[in-house]
Amino acid sequence: MGNTPLISIVDDDESVRTAMRDMVESFGYAVVVFASGPEFLGSDRLRDSACLIADVRMPGMNGLELQERVIASGDSIPTIFLTAFPDKKIRDRAMKAGAIAYLSKPCSRGDLLAHIHSALASGTTGGKRS
Repeated sequence: MGNTPLISIVDDDESVRTAMRDMVESFGYAVVVFASGPEFLGSDRLRDSACLIADVRMPGMNGLELQERVIASGDSIPTIFLTAFPDKKIRDRAMKAGAIAYLSKPCSRGDLLAHIHSALASGTTGGKRS
């Protein structure tokens, strides 16, 4: 992997995970995918993640709860939310908590790439912050 930023994708829909992984890899990034928030939080890739792309609606732990858990743990990972069910109140909550973007599915390649660039330029590259 070297210096290639690692992008973590969390979505409960396998077809979305596969499509997103393929798209983000086509941008030249290293990608890991997870089927749930708990799977991501329990992985050894959390601290290596330079950007998190997460679905908002997932069973068990939703994307906003995942964002809260990441922040509460002291990890700081720029987060891009994707949703098939846009909601202004949820968007506002995500953005207030520090999300880089809140995008509707399906999102364009250009929009996603621009937001990944913003996330990586935010100065936060995953892992514990002092």
